[in-house]
Amino acid sequence: MMHMTPCQGGGLPVLLALTLLYNLYMQKIVSLKKMRDIERAADTSGLTYDQMMENAGRSLACAIFAHSLKGMKFALAIVGPGNNGGDALVASGLLAKAGWKSAAFLVGKRKKSDRLVKKAGKAGVKFLSSQKTFKSALLRCDLLLDGLLGTGIQLPLRDPFSDVLAHVGETIAQRAVPPFVVAVDCPSGMDCDSGALAPETIKADLSVTLAAVKLGMLTLPAYAYLGKLEVGEIGLPDDLPAWVAIHRLVIDEDLARRALPSRPLEAHKGTFGTALIVAGSQRFPGAALLAGEAAYRSGAGLVTLAVPEVVQPAIAGHLSEATWLPLPHEGGWISAAGADLVSQNLERVTAMLLGPGFGQESTSKKFLDQLLGAKLPPLVVDADGLKLLARLQGWQERLPDDSVLTPHPGEMSVLTGLLLDDIQAKRIEMAERYAQAWKQIVVLKGAFTVVAAPDGRCAVLPLATPALARAGTGDVLAGLITGLRAQGMPAFEAACSAVWLHGQAGLQAAARLGGTAGVLARDLISELPALIAR
Repeated sequence: MMHMTPCQGGGLPVLLALTLLYNLYMQKIVSLKKMRDIERAADTSGLTYDQMMENAGRSLACAIFAHSLKGMKFALAIVGPGNNGGDALVASGLLAKAGWKSAAFLVGKRKKSDRLVKKAGKAGVKFLSSQKTFKSALLRCDLLLDGLLGTGIQLPLRDPFSDVLAHVGETIAQRAVPPFVVAVDCPSGMDCDSGALAPETIKADLSVTLAAVKLGMLTLPAYAYLGKLEVGEIGLPDDLPAWVAIHRLVIDEDLARRALPSRPLEAHKGTFGTALIVAGSQRFPGAALLAGEAAYRSGAGLVTLAVPEVVQPAIAGHLSEATWLPLPHEGGWISAAGADLVSQNLERVTAMLLGPGFGQESTSKKFLDQLLGAKLPPLVVDADGLKLLARLQGWQERLPDDSVLTPHPGEMSVLTGLLLDDIQAKRIEMAERYAQAWKQIVVLKGAFTVVAAPDGRCAVLPLATPALARAGTGDVLAGLITGLRAQGMPAFEAACSAVWLHGQAGLQAAARLGGTAGVLARDLISELPALIAR
């Protein structure tokens, strides 16, 4: 089955619900080589490159209309010699048909005898023939369509492209109100595999990437140049084998929503499971509290906090709904004797979290070592728990199937023995590799959090924000995952949903507080009920 073509019949803008604009709906992530292979396979199957370009141009035009750019009447396209330039020409023609003043400036080998140029001209697009008229248009246009260069560039850029981009940047910088910049597939000058940028690259307000998100877009500095990222379709058949074989996904609202458990009217607290949070120490008591409240806010029916008995009186009044399992301790750290007590209280536990606030004392290591000998419920391991795991012989084989490990890059370095820079340079590949090697779900936290499963599935959150750069936010995420697992969600889906909710909670808290600097971990928890309800 083919996806529906946007704005069919040429009427614009009509029935935007029928567009091929997906807004990251179950979108895939591809390398440039994979994208070329997919397009080649589509062409072989009967979807020609010309048809793909027409569909891409329509998606682009519909994306512009979907943004309801009030008061905008003059669109200027910078048209390069490649497919992106062709997409921009198709879109420019559709804008002209819809009543916009539409102009284009041709760069490189694309000539006025080109089929797409002729078609755009017939639709009403005016072609600018001199630098003077181009500069005048740059100073007056409402919308700038960047179709100069596509995903196949090599850095550094060469003339005339580097000169044109530099000229555009200098000219629009003179304006009191710059034009709304829409990038075709990606901003010109972006390496979409590595995320590197040419210095001349112009920041977009909206990037309409075609068919799939490109790997390098979910890195810095590239991501900061995309503006709002949306995905336009090119008409790929749903059953195209080369497309079906792509298992890297974008974590978006729809992916999070579809996985969340239902809340039936006849439910009772047992319906939504019991989460056991084994966390905290006298030095780090708040970790257990943050994780426990996040688990409750996820919808779990009962949350039990297993903490050192010296800690429980200090935090019990802050979470009245919790039940408690006070554990023996040594100097405020969980002692090895606590392992038997925890294992004796697992009968009704449907998910368990280990690690936040443990510390790395030898007594906590012994506790974890002994506990892993018991039959455990679905497990999430976070923070100090991960560092302690790395000190246990054969830890990978001692965890329940589909445990969720939530390392930040430093903890991933401890678990793997690899350098931090090597992990950060290939985050997706590293998460995938070790999820399969360890046979567990890996949530590699940080900018563009990656969730990878042993079966090859992988998903990436398109988000980087300092709102989450605060102590305790990892405890909130771990509690969220545990709460969702307690309700019966599969491990990969629970991790993806929790990662999305966590990121959005950070953004909403920052918006409510007027900036990212003042966001505390507990502010994220306050945002969760409305997010989950939405």
